Amino acid sequence: MKNSSPDNMDFFEKERAIRKRNQKKNIPITIMSFAMLVIFIGMSVYLVRYIIFDSKTVIADAGNKRQDINSDRIIRGDIITSDEVAIATTVVDAAGNEYRSYPYGKAYCHIAGYNKYGRAGIELSENFTLLTSNQDIVKKLRGILKWEKLSGDTVVTTLNHNLQMAAYNALNGNKGAVVVIKPSTGEILACVSSPGFDPNDIDNVWDYVHSDEGKESTILLNRATQGLYAPGSTFKIITALEYIRENPGSYRDYSYTCTSSGIFNDVSIHCAGNTAHGTLNLADAIAYSCNTTLSDIGIKLNISSYRNLAEDLLFNSELPFDGYYKESVFELDKETDPSLIPQTVIGQGNTEITPLHNAMIISAIANKGVLMKPYYIDSIRNADKVSVKKYRSTEYDRLISKDEALLLTEYMKGVCDKGTASGYFAYTAYKVAGKTGTAEYDDEGNCNSWFIGFSNPDDPDIAVSAIVEDYTSNQMTGAYVAKCVFDAYYANPF
Repeated sequence: MKNSSPDNMDFFEKERAIRKRNQKKNIPITIMSFAMLVIFIGMSVYLVRYIIFDSKTVIADAGNKRQDINSDRIIRGDIITSDEVAIATTVVDAAGNEYRSYPYGKAYCHIAGYNKYGRAGIELSENFTLLTSNQDIVKKLRGILKWEKLSGDTVVTTLNHNLQMAAYNALNGNKGAVVVIKPSTGEILACVSSPGFDPNDIDNVWDYVHSDEGKESTILLNRATQGLYAPGSTFKIITALEYIRENPGSYRDYSYTCTSSGIFNDVSIHCAGNTAHGTLNLADAIAYSCNTTLSDIGIKLNISSYRNLAEDLLFNSELPFDGYYKESVFELDKETDPSLIPQTVIGQGNTEITPLHNAMIISAIANKGVLMKPYYIDSIRNADKVSVKKYRSTEYDRLISKDEALLLTEYMKGVCDKGTASGYFAYTAYKVAGKTGTAEYDDEGNCNSWFIGFSNPDDPDIAVSAIVEDYTSNQMTGAYVAKCVFDAYYANPF
């Protein structure tokens, strides 16, 4: 074996040194190459996500100038109800001028919205769709060649015109809101907020609400989704459910003797009208909405578990709803001053809920504990009535057990058969399970009136959440409004 010469050794040492230097030089290049690859992959993922999920929202944004481009070549499409009634349409006069028309004015003003000043309602959320045309290619080519505008797609809602008008007329201009849901699917069949505004006169409406005279006006507020109210006695079903969970073997044996008032955690509680209900079990306490009985129950509850139940029912959290809404509030926790408990357990205190959220809770009970995600867009079709897209109902989650839902349903049947809502529903041809609520909103005893419930309890048809503000003055109850809706449904079921 030959030994390497000193010259060869120097050569190999120099080569190794050069490779090491080159390797060190290549480290930043390698890092930069890897970073560029990561950036490229990230940008590709973002682009795909944007195209599939976000592009419609960005394009539909009121500040996006692309809207002006689309409106130059497409006539804005219609918004219609599930029973083919146009609630927003574009009228083109002989001179080719376009006007957005709302044939039913105030009845749909909050849910349909308006098409100026940033837009609102469905006009905003479906802006991209309404300014998109999916007409067949022949009509598109003909329109392009003749410089004619294409017809935008039609948004078909889940709303039922009969129920929407029944709710709107029942409120009769009084402040309040109504939400009607099909429990088995989550379809919103009616969504009314009152007082409203005429979207056909949106220029004057806009000027008014931005004037000194109208700056306090709430006519643009959608009370159905954004109005926060004390739930009043509708909250007693939640209090009762927590008591049932904590006392599974003995809740049926519970009894309390109501003498019209009582002291609970040093707080004086009175029953409505100072009524002495006598000795009641839990079912009758719900039926007759006895404040003292529910306060007696409430001060015995585990507050941490009670809060968990409220949050399972979507208080203090986002709702599975794609429109604009406010979150409901439940403040009790284990650190709460005990003096705040008696009012909270009967739906007063600092608890707040929207009519939409109350509709979701009652719908989940009607659907054996399972909440279907509420939605109000049924489908998209082109101007030739050819379907472009169909939306389907989706299950959100099980909020309570089936047995709990059935038990609460039995209790709420008692409300309508013999209790506080029996004057409205005891003798109707249809059956209703529900809960009334009267909630004070000031220190002078002024109240709002609630009703939540569903018809045909064994196989529920529709669920209704109705609130009427200022019941003390107008003497209109939420139960009356709900009955008008139920009556309309059974006069013309679908």
